[in-house]
Amino acid sequence: MLALPPAGPGPAADTEYEDLLGQWSDLESALSILLLRPLSVTDFPAKVRQCDRWLQGLVTHDIDAALYLMFQLASTSTAGYSASHALVCGTLCHIMALDAGLPAHERDSLVRAAFTMNIGMTALQDELALQREPLTAEQQKAVALHPQAGLGMLEELNITNDLWLEVVALHHQPLSDAAMLTALPAPERLARILSTIDRYAAIINPRKSRAGRSATDSVRAIVGHESDMHDEVGLALVRTVGLCPPGTFVRLDNGETAIVLRRSDRPNLPLVASVLNANGEPQSAPTLHETARGRPRILSALARSAVTVELPYRAMVRLGMYAAHRPAAALSPPAQRAE
Repeated sequence: MLALPPAGPGPAADTEYEDLLGQWSDLESALSILLLRPLSVTDFPAKVRQCDRWLQGLVTHDIDAALYLMFQLASTSTAGYSASHALVCGTLCHIMALDAGLPAHERDSLVRAAFTMNIGMTALQDELALQREPLTAEQQKAVALHPQAGLGMLEELNITNDLWLEVVALHHQPLSDAAMLTALPAPERLARILSTIDRYAAIINPRKSRAGRSATDSVRAIVGHESDMHDEVGLALVRTVGLCPPGTFVRLDNGETAIVLRRSDRPNLPLVASVLNANGEPQSAPTLHETARGRPRILSALARSAVTVELPYRAMVRLGMYAAHRPAAALSPPAQRAE
């Protein structure tokens, strides 16, 4: 384990972290404007492409830092559920497309479909995220029809990319997972990827009607338990972002609560930082653990709602930047203190 000294990497790292977090927040706000008032946006297709380039630049900076910031932002978002969900789905689609080596035109269509798949019910989606009561018959009908409503709206907004449009139209269609992805036509292949990521993100994010579930529970709800995983997209999702992605919380076998900072080459053994001790009290300084070294082990993933104590923000700023700029191998030996 490695205790981060109070000084951390310094004010420059704090500034860089806050600048990155600000850029993610600004991107989410831009998406919110596009999705809530699309018909009043000048050159909607160009604005979506601009958001896509913005996303690519942020992820290119550092995938682990991108995941960490995205999941942290999703749990504290003030932009509205729909925009937050679109950003999470678009980011995960982009990262998976890179991992799978999708052709550029398929990657572009997938991410832009992720941004806009719920454009036919943006205001309703925000409303439902705050609603504790069951859906009314009218709401159920609007939800059921939103892929076709979204398709019609995107065509009205001068989206002419057929693949993008088809993926939006298909993203809630029942698609068999028996066929290999490579054997499917492009629209069905991308729709299956998007559908899995859509469900994963919906389960992990909280709503008023239910608390968000842990990242591991979200994966298992989609693909089954680890011993019975069969969904090709779900397995790719686990391989790409891990069972416990950066920015999510875990409980360790020493009783501590930690936040995941970076993935390792093993999906279930990330680099984590303890933030609460075994008594549930904030630690004076977060402590880094390379779980791939064997101790401590991760006992379980935690939903964001299970961590009720306010995190030491400034310390997490320093630790996030420290971990983002140093690969796990550079954090050894275990007794060495970070500089």
